Amino acid sequence: MKKHWDNPIEHEMPAEARVPAEMSIGPVRVAPATVLAPMAGVTDTVFRRFIRHASLFTAGTEGDKGTTVETGIDADVTNQQSGCGLLMTEFTSADGLSRMRESKRKRYLTFYEDEHPISAQIFGSNPETLSEAARIIQDTGFDTVDLNLGCPAKRVVGCNGGSGLLRDLPRIGEIFRAVREAVTIPFTVKFRLGWNDTNIVCVELARMAESEGLNAVALHARTREQAYTGQARWEWIAAIKQAVSIPVIGNGDIRTPEDAAAMIAKTGCDAVMIGRAAPANPWIFRQIAQYTATGSYDQPTVEDRYRMIRAYFQMLLDESEASAGDKNAAVREVAGKMKQFASWFTHGVPGGAKLRASIYQAKTGAAVLEQVDTFFTTRLAEGAAAELDSEPEVEYPEGAALVCD
Repeated sequence: MKKHWDNPIEHEMPAEARVPAEMSIGPVRVAPATVLAPMAGVTDTVFRRFIRHASLFTAGTEGDKGTTVETGIDADVTNQQSGCGLLMTEFTSADGLSRMRESKRKRYLTFYEDEHPISAQIFGSNPETLSEAARIIQDTGFDTVDLNLGCPAKRVVGCNGGSGLLRDLPRIGEIFRAVREAVTIPFTVKFRLGWNDTNIVCVELARMAESEGLNAVALHARTREQAYTGQARWEWIAAIKQAVSIPVIGNGDIRTPEDAAAMIAKTGCDAVMIGRAAPANPWIFRQIAQYTATGSYDQPTVEDRYRMIRAYFQMLLDESEASAGDKNAAVREVAGKMKQFASWFTHGVPGGAKLRASIYQAKTGAAVLEQVDTFFTTRLAEGAAAELDSEPEVEYPEGAALVCD
């Protein structure tokens, strides 16, 4: 898939619109109105908690005349923090969930109490199987269930899942009805414009979702044929917002707080969903909150980046040690995950290429963490430049492709 943005548009801060302080999906409150997109290979429980742990917001600073001002950020939280209103799992096969043993389901549906509100995303094409998977998700304790109609991956489309279903609206209607009847928790759907430019079905699909009792829709404003290339066409997000009364979540080409505010201003959508920018810049949610409150936001320093990398890598190690099963496999998996994220997390750090090379050569997670400590301790002791590049182009290691954001 495309791992960077094509000729990204630089948006200025709109005069009026800001990312809303909150939105509601049925009875579920999402505050602030930002959503971490479901991304295969990325949004596991460790990454989700890494984002959520920094969701420290306040409704409380004093105004000029003693009134309370809604700031949306906690002034005491440093720039290493970030925050997000709704977390989403990696997409999970409904067929797999319905067939696998309960013990094995935990691998795919594990989450912790501090991840609420959290949504589980499923894909498939059989209404009965999807409704059974939705019941499992509800019984597991998720706040909402989401249907994936957007993934462009060939292996998913080949099974008539993801964006493959965009060519069969009657079947989608059957799925909507079956899942809606199966669960009482909020039910949402994420989809694309259509299969290609001659098959734009997003407005019709959004209206169908509303009529079948879904609680919100999210649009990645590209076609399946586009995958992740070209510009996201935000005008279709606006068209859906005008067509339905349920909440509309916009997705596509949000790289910066300016982009998030511009999407709200240009489309009127109720919330923004962020995919590729999150692993590239884990501060994006925090920055949006700062930008909404003050019109400006902090750029991370090298020390910020060190704390962030170390915190995430340590969380991976802790999760590995706590998990049951093959410990050797867990060690290999953690080391692989660290290497996957090293390219995103270290890009823009002076001398980062040297750190990435040493990380890729490490055999275990502990060895990776040792390389991180050694590198940053030396850099900070030498008084290296503390400021990161403001808009680095993200490099992706081999095998680190994001899927279905």
